Amino acid sequence: MIDVSNVSKSYFRDSLEIPVLRNISLSIPAGEFVALMGPSGSGKSTLLNLIAGIDKVDSGSIVVNKTDIGKLNETDLARWRSQSVGFVFQFYNLLPVLTAYENVELPLLLTRLNKKDRKSHVESALSLVGLGDRMDHYPKQLSGGQEQRVAIARAIVTDPTLLVADEPTGDLDKTSAEEILTLLERLNKEFGKTIVMVTHDPRAAEKAHMIRHLDKGELS
Repeated sequence: MIDVSNVSKSYFRDSLEIPVLRNISLSIPAGEFVALMGPSGSGKSTLLNLIAGIDKVDSGSIVVNKTDIGKLNETDLARWRSQSVGFVFQFYNLLPVLTAYENVELPLLLTRLNKKDRKSHVESALSLVGLGDRMDHYPKQLSGGQEQRVAIARAIVTDPTLLVADEPTGDLDKTSAEEILTLLERLNKEFGKTIVMVTHDPRAAEKAHMIRHLDKGELS
């Protein structure tokens, strides 16, 4: 499903080069649930962004579902992301002026689905995360855990094969965090979603089938 081969990545601060990842190789089978752990600044989120096609490698290659994403131009890469990857972030990234329904519908506006089909997809996604009765609520009317569930519904509404989650429980209380992790676990087991999750929380990592540690840009 995901083949990361000899990937290196640096960032520049003025003229200073800061290496973040050094010769990383990682193979993730389809349907796997992987947790990436490590201290702040270890390169976890950078690796996640590279796998998701948000950022580009300096050297090496990343192949996802037989697509070498490093060889795609910006237009094709954007299309690939919208069709293949669902994103879940720590701070939800919901638009406050839109209802839960409208937030989840956003990715579908880039597809050729008609309004009726979009409605069916959105309602299914919100029902799946247990918010079928909250479709008309705005983010400020929802709890943090409910907002994250809306964000997960938005991530899965296009039926992507890959879900990437960056500290999805980092801003939640223990109970809400457990609900989100159980939901991710269900998406993995029942719906076969391949999940790559960055977390610093050992309890969250326990839900994953595979745990890999990053430290100073190196994977163990």
